[in-house]
Amino acid sequence: MGPENVVFAVIAAAMVFSAIRVVTTRNIVHAALYLVIVLAGIAAQYILLASEFLAWVQVLIYIGAVLVLFLFGIMLTKAPMRGDNDLDNDQRWPAAVASLFLAGVLGTILIDGYGDVEIAEPEKIVRTGDLGRSIFHDWVIPFEVVSMLLLGALIGAIVIARRD
Repeated sequence: MGPENVVFAVIAAAMVFSAIRVVTTRNIVHAALYLVIVLAGIAAQYILLASEFLAWVQVLIYIGAVLVLFLFGIMLTKAPMRGDNDLDNDQRWPAAVASLFLAGVLGTILIDGYGDVEIAEPEKIVRTGDLGRSIFHDWVIPFEVVSMLLLGALIGAIVIARRD
């Protein structure tokens, strides 16, 4: 087991723990902060895969923009910071059994389909400059549509939080 595998295992364990805490914590701000750890772990996995550009996009877009937008939305709408105990419906054990069953089925399908396949190195390496030209030349319309969608979400959060 090489050092890359050890680093992968440590990062994956932190991501799994944080992902479980995202859905089990009762404080919504803590859930958002655990989500930061999960998204940072994804960026670290990209670095392990030698995709530094995707790692920085992950950090800038998801952690730097989307999660900050979540936190602003939480704070502007004055959502309750503590969880309400009345919302629990005692379905944790059936949910745990169903999720373990689903994980087993997905694992079996993946092992059956890709168990002995080795991943080959890509023949063509795409540089960051080529990717930037592609985004701003070939995909400029979808890029602008997404930016307008995020702007609309921000304006919507301001309108909802505005005091009359």
